[in-house]
Amino acid sequence: MRKRGWLGALAALLFGMACAVTVNAQESGTVISDGVFIGDQDVSGMTAEEVTAYVDKEIERLGTSTITLEMGDNFLSRSWQELGLKWENTDLIQEISELGTTGNIIRRYKEQKDLQNQNIHYEIEYSLDDAATQAFVDDCAAFNSEPVEGTAYMGDDGMLHVEGGTDGLTLDREATLADLQEYLSTRQVGDAIIEATVDRVSPELTAEMLGRMTDILGSATTDYSASSWGRATNVENGTSKINGTLLMPGESFSVTDAVAPFTAENGYELAPSYEAGQVVDSYGGGICQVSTTLYNAVLKAELEVDARSNHTMIVNYVDPSKDAAIAEGLMDFVFTNSLENPIFIAGSAYYGTLNFTIFGVETRPANRTIEFISETTGQTDPASNIKLVAKTDQNVGYFAQVQSPHQGLSAVLWKNIYYDGVLNETIQVNSSTYQASPAIYEVGVVTDNQALASALYSAIGANNLQQVQNLLANGVPQQTEAPAQQTDSQVQQTDPPVQEVPQEPVPEVTAPQEPAPDAVDPPEPDGMAEPAG
Repeated sequence: MRKRGWLGALAALLFGMACAVTVNAQESGTVISDGVFIGDQDVSGMTAEEVTAYVDKEIERLGTSTITLEMGDNFLSRSWQELGLKWENTDLIQEISELGTTGNIIRRYKEQKDLQNQNIHYEIEYSLDDAATQAFVDDCAAFNSEPVEGTAYMGDDGMLHVEGGTDGLTLDREATLADLQEYLSTRQVGDAIIEATVDRVSPELTAEMLGRMTDILGSATTDYSASSWGRATNVENGTSKINGTLLMPGESFSVTDAVAPFTAENGYELAPSYEAGQVVDSYGGGICQVSTTLYNAVLKAELEVDARSNHTMIVNYVDPSKDAAIAEGLMDFVFTNSLENPIFIAGSAYYGTLNFTIFGVETRPANRTIEFISETTGQTDPASNIKLVAKTDQNVGYFAQVQSPHQGLSAVLWKNIYYDGVLNETIQVNSSTYQASPAIYEVGVVTDNQALASALYSAIGANNLQQVQNLLANGVPQQTEAPAQQTDSQVQQTDPPVQEVPQEPVPEVTAPQEPAPDAVDPPEPDGMAEPAG
């Protein structure tokens, strides 16, 4: 009796539950069970038609949102509606409609109890029109670009600035399409920015790399304030052609290639220069002060010097053996960036001050210092080195020194390396030999006084400066007795007629001849009279 009674009670309970569920379903029709959400929207109690209307309205609302593809600094936008946004999992309505309302009594009871304990969330799945989406992505190909090399320049603030250095970009079409599909499947649709997938090609010179080049590796300054206008113009013109040079590791630089040709068309003026042991006017005179100043900056930066020549005659804007002469086709100053990072050469020539500064990334130890010492190993006295030149287009009385004497000299340049102020090593950098050159005086010889002309030619030929000065000051000494009778031939030999006055001094003592023209660079300043233009 007890067992039969217990089974009867259980049957009655199940019958009551089934009746309750049946009554609830009958009362509500096909409404969605409690605890059912689509996204954040509670759809409990809605009919299938109401849920469908809600989802359609949501698709319409989301369709006005914007999807943006970002490619580098460029952006391309479309609305989701333009891309054909649609509701993909439309069978969702039937699934949520049947939840807790279909199946046998046990299943319905369990689903209803589960919903009472925990809400269940469903998500709308979206899809796009393939053609519209592909066209959208393909439009980004207009943003494909080549890599842009970085550039560096000196600003008005005296600091190194950089521009460019951006990657070249090429759209990866298939990967970008896949990114769009992934976004649809994993995130809520709405306003969004997606970075397009691209293939990148980095430039050799990046802004990041150039931005590190803030250290001064070497700097040198010389003075050209005593230069003539033409020489100063040449110094400034040549400096401007080197300023802003950027050298990559392993790259070489030729000063001559950078500043030549020495012509008026290339911005040069006539100015004093060395040629065959004398100072003459030529286009580009003074350009060697540019190469010399750069040479000293290169030494301090400890770059590799490939070619360097000293002047034929000494210059005095730097110590002996610290100069670097150039002559187109004959001499050049060439160096290589032997460092692991690029270098930037900043040059300025302004109001008589010439400077070159080499920027880069400092890698030398902080406790290491260097200095360069010029040692003179031999020299000659220039005081008696004189050359007289007869000027056949100037009257007697014209007397001008057109070149100062320069001593012959030999020198060696040493590099001392210190650690914590203690000399660690001494290295010979170069050796130089400078030839002596005379002080040159021009003497006017045009006169009707044939005796004076003859005496001047004789003094010039003997290279006798004192005798020339005496003749110009006192003239030819007068004879106190009549000369003995002479033959016509003797008269002709000792007193030549005016028309037979030689046009060149004979004989003439000349300075040693150079094997080839020297660099276009006179000593600066050296006391000689420079032309005005």
